[in-house]
Amino acid sequence: CPVCDAEVALPPGGVGQLTPDYLALSRGGAAAAAGGCDLCADGAAVGRCLTCRADLCLFCCQAHRRQKKTASHAVTELENTKDCSQAGKPLFCPSHPTERLRLFCEQCDQPVCRDCVVDRHRQHPHDFTGNVIHRHGDALRKLLKSTQQRMGNLEGVLSQIDDVGSAVRGRAEAVATEICLFASGYVKAIEEHRDRLLKQLEDLKVQKENLLHLRKAQLQQLLLDMRTGVEFTERLLTSGSDLEILITKGVVTSRLAKLNSVAYNTYPSVDDGIQFSPQERAGQCCGYEVFGVILNKVVDPARCTLHGEDLHSARQNQLTGFTLLCSDTMGEQLGRGGEAVQVTIMHKDNRDCAVNATVCDNGDGTYHISYSPEEPGLYAVCVYVKGQHVQGSPFTLTVKNKFREHQGVFHCCTFCSSGGQKAARCACGGTMPGGYQGCGHGHKGHPGCPHWSCCGQVKESSECLGRPPSDTSQRSLLRTVAL
Repeated sequence: CPVCDAEVALPPGGVGQLTPDYLALSRGGAAAAAGGCDLCADGAAVGRCLTCRADLCLFCCQAHRRQKKTASHAVTELENTKDCSQAGKPLFCPSHPTERLRLFCEQCDQPVCRDCVVDRHRQHPHDFTGNVIHRHGDALRKLLKSTQQRMGNLEGVLSQIDDVGSAVRGRAEAVATEICLFASGYVKAIEEHRDRLLKQLEDLKVQKENLLHLRKAQLQQLLLDMRTGVEFTERLLTSGSDLEILITKGVVTSRLAKLNSVAYNTYPSVDDGIQFSPQERAGQCCGYEVFGVILNKVVDPARCTLHGEDLHSARQNQLTGFTLLCSDTMGEQLGRGGEAVQVTIMHKDNRDCAVNATVCDNGDGTYHISYSPEEPGLYAVCVYVKGQHVQGSPFTLTVKNKFREHQGVFHCCTFCSSGGQKAARCACGGTMPGGYQGCGHGHKGHPGCPHWSCCGQVKESSECLGRPPSDTSQRSLLRTVAL
């Protein structure tokens, strides 16, 4: 169908057997009738006499109403008669043009004539159209009502779609306005933050320049004083007599000694350490979070310090370490990382023995240095920042042998741990020569308090020394054991 794109199955007789659209034919007849008047055949038909069934032009319509014979006829406009133009006209069978369609075949569900009932619709249940129109009309009206309801629902859905589309457009416009306001505010905040950074940079530059000018003036004055003292001393030594030199020697010596005792740094205390970090958070500006800060703190290796309990001692094959705290020239801790930290750990007796150290940047101005020495002995540890020794570097590291576990028994005396044998000898050298006073159980024991039987250590959580601290005499093979 060219109107609704529905597929229609053709009957066996082809297109000619399709159900005729009598309404379309009626509209076509009305349209054809609109071409001329049935009475005068001159004017265009604009109306129809429902009594005469004739199409009339405007003049004939007026004459039809004035004539006495046709004055009572109902004349209506032609547009109002299009749908009912065939209502009073008989419909004839397409297969039997001389027979009117008066019957309805229930099985084939279509109007038929008498010849159809005798021929192709023989023995099909049928009835007059007037008898079945109510039943089929009611069914059609019911289906029409359901379809109209669905049409109403569809119209509601389409209305909702239109409403949502309008809401989407309105919301998009509102969000676009918000975006523009946000962007303009953000740009304003960034520009203000830029101005702050430039002002901060200018203040920092002036501060550093003032410090350099002050430092330069101090050093120039010291240099001028030294030059004056040197010139006077040289003139005294070259032109003065022996007596003049001896008379003036004390004043000159005191002056030169005082000038030589003035301490000053061999390098400027102010440097060009100004950096810009665009990724670092800079807080809020005009209600927006901005990024980018100026870093003016520069690490001073002489003020960097080392911290840690195991700074000067370590165990063989055990991971240990210490912490490096980086500070600036004012002694304040740097709040950032990224410094060039180098660590060397060399054996003092064996130059071929070096320990690889791992430097972990904590990102807050501290660095953790970890290492695991493989050989015991003394090591020299050097810690550099920017190629310079930090405070306390180099220092000596003592690496002890691997921690030795106790192999004996932590007991109060040999008498207890041997089951009461007075002749039992402890591995530490202790015996029970007589008396039973002194220890926790009233026994004398050795060294008079609880200790490890393997080495004599009196601390339960301690390292085994491997040999007793005293009494190297011959020992019995009898060892005390845990009961």
